[in-house]
Amino acid sequence: MTFYEAQQQLQKALTDLYDDREAANIADWVMEHVTGLRKIDRIMHKQSALAPEMADRLQEYTRQLLTHKPVQYVLHEAWFCGMPFYVDENVLIPRPETEELVEWIVTEVGRGRAEVGSKKYEERNTATSESSYFVPPTSYFRILDIGTGSGCIPVSLKKKLPQAEVYACDVSEGALAVASRNAAVQQTPVNISQVDFLDAGSWSSLPEVDIIVSNPPYIPQSDKSTMFQNVLAHEPHLALFVPDNDALVFYDAIARFAQSNLSSNGCVFVEIHEDLGQKTKELFESKGFYAEIKKDFQGKDRMVKAVPGSKF
Repeated sequence: MTFYEAQQQLQKALTDLYDDREAANIADWVMEHVTGLRKIDRIMHKQSALAPEMADRLQEYTRQLLTHKPVQYVLHEAWFCGMPFYVDENVLIPRPETEELVEWIVTEVGRGRAEVGSKKYEERNTATSESSYFVPPTSYFRILDIGTGSGCIPVSLKKKLPQAEVYACDVSEGALAVASRNAAVQQTPVNISQVDFLDAGSWSSLPEVDIIVSNPPYIPQSDKSTMFQNVLAHEPHLALFVPDNDALVFYDAIARFAQSNLSSNGCVFVEIHEDLGQKTKELFESKGFYAEIKKDFQGKDRMVKAVPGSKF
């Protein structure tokens, strides 16, 4: 079987599960993993024979894909902020909306509008307006990611903001192993610890920080009926779902933690359920924060930024 024949065979098999475009994209991704060759190189060698070990690997990948297992779990790879991350069924597959959360933080830090880090004020030129102020490369501040999963958020933030000291926590041992692996592969020092964040007694093990970020579980149990079966069958429910009668339980805990562990000029950034933006905003405001909702690229309420005390 040639490279071309193998890809066409896989793509045809996947059209029973996906539309033509997605089937083609998945087949291309899988063939790159199987052969180690980029698309342009495979086109140039499309009549080359698939080696027996490659054929065996392709057969196994195909078998898993036809059970509706997401390609990211089959290949143990997901791309986020331009970097490959190892993923398995201990963690959620990183999504584009969460990339927007990371970029919002980076943008706000760059503008100096997140008000992060006391040393920033020591170094700040008083003649520079806040709106045009940029955090100096030497500025020191701390970031904490709550419910880190694969570690895609803290690793990406450390890459983009190398001057930050980054912390991450999760309750799942399996998730922490994945996050640690990704931090090591990307050579990004991240302080990773196991914390049951809904247990306030565990907060003493976490430092005071200048930025809190989280993409916590936020999907009500009742939403299961509207979700894709491949998500329900493979992605960890611990990282997805919250009780219908307490859908904001993690945001409540984050707000209370921020009251004691966020620096006075710090900022909270969270990803949210598209239908719960206003309620999440009001929750932070009830805890003494000023909160702002930001929409994602699809025009849905997807993120909230909260600052202690007064409007930014």
